[in-house]
Amino acid sequence: MTGVQTACQGMKVLMTVDAVGGVWRYAMDLAAGLRILGVETAFICFGSAPSAAQAAEAQQIGALHVCDLPLDWMVDNEAALHGVTGAIEHYAAVERADLIHLNLPSQAARLRTNIPVVAVGHSCVCTWFKAVRDDHAPKNWQWHFELNRQGFDRADAVVMPSESHARLSTEVYGEIKGLRVVHNGTCLPEVSGQKENYVFAAGRWWDDGKNGAALDAAAGGLDWPVVMAGSNRGPNRQFLQLLNVDHRGELDHSETMALMRQAAIVVSPSLYEPFGLAVLEAARSASAMVLADIPTYRELWSGTALFADPNSKEAFAAAISRLVHDKELRKRLGGLAQARSRAFTVEAQAASVRAIYRHVLSIVQAPTAMEYT
Repeated sequence: MTGVQTACQGMKVLMTVDAVGGVWRYAMDLAAGLRILGVETAFICFGSAPSAAQAAEAQQIGALHVCDLPLDWMVDNEAALHGVTGAIEHYAAVERADLIHLNLPSQAARLRTNIPVVAVGHSCVCTWFKAVRDDHAPKNWQWHFELNRQGFDRADAVVMPSESHARLSTEVYGEIKGLRVVHNGTCLPEVSGQKENYVFAAGRWWDDGKNGAALDAAAGGLDWPVVMAGSNRGPNRQFLQLLNVDHRGELDHSETMALMRQAAIVVSPSLYEPFGLAVLEAARSASAMVLADIPTYRELWSGTALFADPNSKEAFAAAISRLVHDKELRKRLGGLAQARSRAFTVEAQAASVRAIYRHVLSIVQAPTAMEYT
């Protein structure tokens, strides 16, 4: 079967995923949207094993292969990633994949296959250091730069979730060939109705990029309680002490969404967000939002939220207090955010990604029978 024929007659994709953070949600929603468009997806999971609920969700969409191999940001050196590319090549053959979709560009660096590759840059260590520390990654992390650079060069197309993250990535890595921007989407339904008087935030709070310390500090002087969902202990012994908030710990997606939908105000203090899926989810529920004043949030949510200097706890406290004491402003901003969220649908995302798949398959030689021996 030629690449053009494959592109026209439907396709099978092997997609890498991880069970921590937004990539899982991105992958499940995108794959479900692609299935409606005739694209079949099989998953290969690296890093922490998925929960039983996550595994069941994935298996409703396609096959799930769980590998006891790490993600690049979980290890101290490149040697610890030995076996990742071999696993991808193996399961691409097992699944007879027409295309490989990698949710970490570094996973493309060592691939030895003729199967076309699309790499999605959700985040990386090097852009994290630029955004959070305004600096290069330290020398002992420079291998990340080399692997990602090689991955970008190896991929047949590279996708970023926002123009802001694409600009940051090219600032850090230089020109990236085949770079496209496809906004993330959500399949959450719109929700409206009575809100409860509390402030909500969700994130991996052990990650300095999520800037949970600023929100915790601001919470001490607020009239409403601040509820934070998400772990404050990271996989590499990171820890953020939370003193002034109601910290609920790590919750499953449905529990997090229930708290978010009920909250009158949702806050994201992040210093680094390539897209910010939690903000989109909050917008679907018409919550009034206070967002860190960073390029990504300005790009996607300007005019629909209050913005605060992410380096100032006083700025966050002032913006949240303004919403606490102005019900009409909360209602107006919640409505504007919900209206803006209609632009970020899984249907639009899936259609754009399928178009990229088709383009790649039409210009790259399709795998031969030798790929599957």
